This record gives sequence, structure tokens and C-alpha cells, in this order.
Amino acid sequence: MVEYGVAKFILPGQGESGDYHLVCCNRNGMLVAAIDGIGHGEEAANASKAAATLLRSSADEPIISLVERCHEKLRATRGVVLSLACIDRDHGMMTWLGVGNVQGVLMRADAKKGNVRESLLLRAGVVGSQLPALQATVLPIVRGDTLFFATDGVRSDFSVTLSARENPQRAADRILEQYRSGNDDALVLVSRINGISP
Repeated sequence: MVEYGVAKFILPGQGESGDYHLVCCNRNGMLVAAIDGIGHGEEAANASKAAATLLRSSADEPIISLVERCHEKLRATRGVVLSLACIDRDHGMMTWLGVGNVQGVLMRADAKKGNVRESLLLRAGVVGSQLPALQATVLPIVRGDTLFFATDGVRSDFSVTLSARENPQRAADRILEQYRSGNDDALVLVSRINGISP
């Protein structure tokens, strides 16, 4: 249903990344998420993994409920910022939501039908600590639309170079190579949507 690529950078001196990704099937399609544990190192990684485990086990729930459940589960951790998207293959819709600073961009496969680029509205906060009022956005999607998530170890100007036609793994590797800041963990997740009727 999606073809995806992921690229990661672990801050030198740390044993593991605090940035984590999730791509899993749910009842209606797919759940895609990029998660950034606050700080870096083992404690950040533990918070990210806990969030990913909950998201995977509850992937059929509505997106706002998922984030609220993560918030409750992560109260004893450093917390995370995250962006996630539910792709509904039967209705050709994507619902997405972001808390914190994990950037999200949807590049349209067909630029003739209006906006070629949609940017995720991010709400300030930390899941597990300070949860903002949550509001998800619903967008129509078609085969070939491509979703990009990047954690804050990637400079925000990466979005000017995006194309829905670039191979997802090549795009993830290129963005990380060209735009990582080098002073934080970094993760780029690129998901091309294939399982939607044209």
C-alpha cells in the first residue's frame, strides 16, 4: 500500500537514536509516524519506542485517540514530539496530526489539480508532558502522492527540494545527507502512497 524509505543519523557519542519511525497496517489502510524522543540517547530512545509500541498495538483507533493514549502512557518518560498520518485506502483520504516539531509535507503526484504541496500544521507541545488541543486535518489523496516526515535534526528548508517522483529511499538518503544539522539525532521518512484506486 505504501512504498517507503527511511534514513537516520545518530548523534556521535550516543549508542542509539531517540528518533523512531513506524509504518504499519491498520483496518482501513496504513498508519505512518515519525517520533522524536526529547533530548537524545537511551532515555529519548525509550520514550520513542514506547510511543511506537502503543501506536502499533492501537493502530485502528482514531488518530486523536492514539495521541491522547500516547500522552498518558509517556507521562513517566521524557516525552516525545511526533507527527502521524492515517491513510484510508478505501476512501482515498489521509488524516494527519503533529505535536511538536516533526515536519510533515505531502507532495501531490498530479500538480494539475491544485496545490502541489501540503504542509502539516504543527501544534506546540510534548506528548507525555504538555498536550495541546488536538485537531487533525483530513486531505484527499491519490496514488503516487508522497508523504515526507523529518525530525528536527533536519533543517526545515529540506521541503523546497521535494518531488513526488523521487524514489522514497533515495529521497530519504538525499534529504538526510544534504539537510541534517549534525547537532541532533535526525530521521527522514518518505512514504509513497500506492494502494489507492486511481
